[in-house]
Amino acid sequence: EVQLVESGGGLVQPGGSLRLSCVASGFTFSTYVARWYRQAPGKEREWVAAISSAGGSTSYADAVKGRATISKDNDKNTVYLQMNDLKLEDTAVYYCYAVRMVVPRYDYWGQGTQVTVSS
Repeated sequence: EVQLVESGGGLVQPGGSLRLSCVASGFTFSTYVARWYRQAPGKEREWVAAISSAGGSTSYADAVKGRATISKDNDKNTVYLQMNDLKLEDTAVYYCYAVRMVVPRYDYWGQGTQVTVSS
């Protein structure tokens, strides 16, 4: 069974930090690019961060640049999103996504983990 399972979300105060985790199973995670997306209430899902299959290259949306760090541990089949200095607008369901960059271009979504930033 192919799965991406997110965890680490929760309630934090503005300025706080969280580390989200996404554990992959059922496929060769080391050959997949990984991304984080988020969806806030009433808004479209937006891209947050991406990392290359080996973890050597990262990119971030402007909204989280300087506050977020994506990392990938292929030995643990896990991608992480460290978020610092959290803001109210970071409140969303965070989803991990993995995509193979060669044909057949398989891709998978996690179920999401809730991040709520509130005082």
